[in-house]
Amino acid sequence: MAKIALHWYLPTHGDGRTLTQAGAAVQSLYMGDNSQPAQADSETDVAPAGVRAATQSYIRQVAQTAEYAGFDAVLTPTGTWCEDAWITCASLLSQTTTLRFLVAVRPGTLSPALAAQQAATFQRLSGNRLLLNIVTGSESAEQRRFGDPLDKEQRYERTDEFLTILRNAWQAPYHFEGKHLWSEGAYAPGVNQPPEIYFGGSSDAALKVAARHADVYLSWGETPPELKAHFDRVQSLAAEQNRILRFGVRMHVIARPTAEEAWQAAEALLADATPDAIAAVQKTFKTATGVGQQRMTALLEKRDNNLEIYPNVWAGVGLLRGGAGTTLVGSYEQVAERIEEYHQAGVDEFILSGYPHVEEALWFGDGVIPVLKRRGLMT
Repeated sequence: MAKIALHWYLPTHGDGRTLTQAGAAVQSLYMGDNSQPAQADSETDVAPAGVRAATQSYIRQVAQTAEYAGFDAVLTPTGTWCEDAWITCASLLSQTTTLRFLVAVRPGTLSPALAAQQAATFQRLSGNRLLLNIVTGSESAEQRRFGDPLDKEQRYERTDEFLTILRNAWQAPYHFEGKHLWSEGAYAPGVNQPPEIYFGGSSDAALKVAARHADVYLSWGETPPELKAHFDRVQSLAAEQNRILRFGVRMHVIARPTAEEAWQAAEALLADATPDAIAAVQKTFKTATGVGQQRMTALLEKRDNNLEIYPNVWAGVGLLRGGAGTTLVGSYEQVAERIEEYHQAGVDEFILSGYPHVEEALWFGDGVIPVLKRRGLMT
């Protein structure tokens, strides 16, 4: 059986023991007086109980724990409420040994030639520990905040052009003139091992870009049958380009020695969430334009009286958090069994996370990875 790759997540927007506390961590970092960092950002000050601001020391601890636990790489997000992905990951190179960094890049915020140069530098300084997660965009308000006026279809057109220039710039001076981007001799020499391109998006426009450029196509954690059907469609589009893709899933995880302990931990994530807070978040998701977010919201609407939408797949995180909203919950054996089922449905790479990210990485590394190795899914 083919092997899987396991990756973890760097919470550069903050962390916590509950979803509410994780949200409060953003405020503890950014929402001080006059828009200056709050006192909780200090390495010596104490944040409110359970709240962990994304300080340098904490992010370093998460990265080192992920490496120790046996994860191959860490995904770093991008957006207004995150620390910059490039700078954060570069700061961790000397603090880690083998861990790779899946750096989020938004094509609308920098030129492809500069991105190619940054990637080339990162590869040389890190010993080829870079992976690139191409993020075409977010909701329109977030895009406008970064000075991006393009609509969704235009953003995917630009991403296509961005990746065309990026890949060619690592090979030789490249000339290109497109609808949105151009280059005259874009060149980033010295890349012996180009970083692999990870790419997500569920719209028709996104799938076309994935088929042309992605090495690994990413999706949020729907059920195995749903993902298999989705991946089959993406692979057929890639075949038209004479390409073969690998597939990854982005989920959370709560693994414990027993299923009872795991489900208790899942319920604890929502223990301090009020009905009004949940309703307010869900109201914003109803107007989301992203197809991926719409699919996540639809999973919540399918539930009966609980949030387990599939055996050991819990949608509770999606009540309060956008993006990846599903969680693998269960005993070590159950979580490993579900990972194997996802793998059989086409998933090659798993980008996982959990609250808090230090503790959950250790639970998974100590308990689930040995089971995955025993099942022949890892070496």
